[in-house]
Amino acid sequence: MSEKKKIVVKIGSSLLANSENLTLRYAFMNGLLSDLAQLQREGHDIILTSSGSVALGLNMVGKRPKEAGILDKQAAAACGQPLLMNAYRQVASEYDLDVAQMLVTVEDMEESRRFLNIKNTMLRLFENDIMPIINENDSVATRDLRVGDNDRLSAKVAQMVEADELIILTSVEGLYDRDPSEEGAKFIHEIADVSEHLESTTGISALGSGGMLTKMHAANMAQNAGVETIIAEGIIERPVSSVLNKERRFTRCLVEGETASPLKVWLSNRLQVSGTLVVRNDVSAGIVERKQGVSRMDIISIQGDFTKGDVLHIYNEDGDEVARGLTNFSSEETMLMARHLDMPVEDVIGYRTKSDVVGAENILVLEENHLQLDAPEHDQKVVIPA
Repeated sequence: MSEKKKIVVKIGSSLLANSENLTLRYAFMNGLLSDLAQLQREGHDIILTSSGSVALGLNMVGKRPKEAGILDKQAAAACGQPLLMNAYRQVASEYDLDVAQMLVTVEDMEESRRFLNIKNTMLRLFENDIMPIINENDSVATRDLRVGDNDRLSAKVAQMVEADELIILTSVEGLYDRDPSEEGAKFIHEIADVSEHLESTTGISALGSGGMLTKMHAANMAQNAGVETIIAEGIIERPVSSVLNKERRFTRCLVEGETASPLKVWLSNRLQVSGTLVVRNDVSAGIVERKQGVSRMDIISIQGDFTKGDVLHIYNEDGDEVARGLTNFSSEETMLMARHLDMPVEDVIGYRTKSDVVGAENILVLEENHLQLDAPEHDQKVVIPA
């Protein structure tokens, strides 16, 4: 491995914290940071996406993982994050490795201006040979701590810095065609189409919030951004370089075909849904053929509280997600325009515009290699009267 690379490494709570007493596994942390320090000395830019703050803080709030609610987890994150970063700094200093903490929310990664600010901060840290350690800011999250955010967060980070490799370290060697404890389970060395393997990815660890399913979602996001993903066991000795040098087995998620433009990649890799539109089937067919955007006359139903510039998920009448795109209007404006087709737009929303709700130039049609999101339930949508 001679050429310089940008490498994003993701580690989960089950590798960092002992599942019984919820304390740090210093042996693993030493092995990891020793390895990453050596990779940095060889010229590589490293980003570490780390879970663990909630697991480490649960003792302080007097809860076990299975009984902790959302408020317990938020409080535990506030307690555990200083413990985690203090340990990282102490261990890293033994290997002359400088580290920096970056706490982000899902919203930071979805809003374009904040996304660019985070990217610029990481690039400046690279210039000073400082390794960013990124975690979701769970203590201030205003929503449930969703399954697998740090898996998908690591994919967003890899997309952001145009990484060469995303390495997800976990408690197993990689992906199997079924539960690895079952007789006859076969190891999968390479994956071209992530969607073919989703049925074999159920189950989560005792401490982690996500299992292999969220790792497959992260791999799909990385693939669409042109980033190869490796899923491997988090061993103690040289957990990253031994994979990069192909000294042990792992699952590699390949990148095939051309990578879309940065805007299209940003549109496709979403961590949350701002809103959805359901359009007529003939309109969805036109969108797929890249002939049109979405006008107010095309909309059957709307879901979500969104603002101008948010990414909307566009579904056909059959519930299939066909595209994602930037909206030119808020949910309130869109609702008013769709409900009053007999009135000029300027009389409905108070200003003149010729814009579609979603312009054709700001739409990404989902290809077969994109994992689609299920349509919202009918009672979550506001149906536009015919």
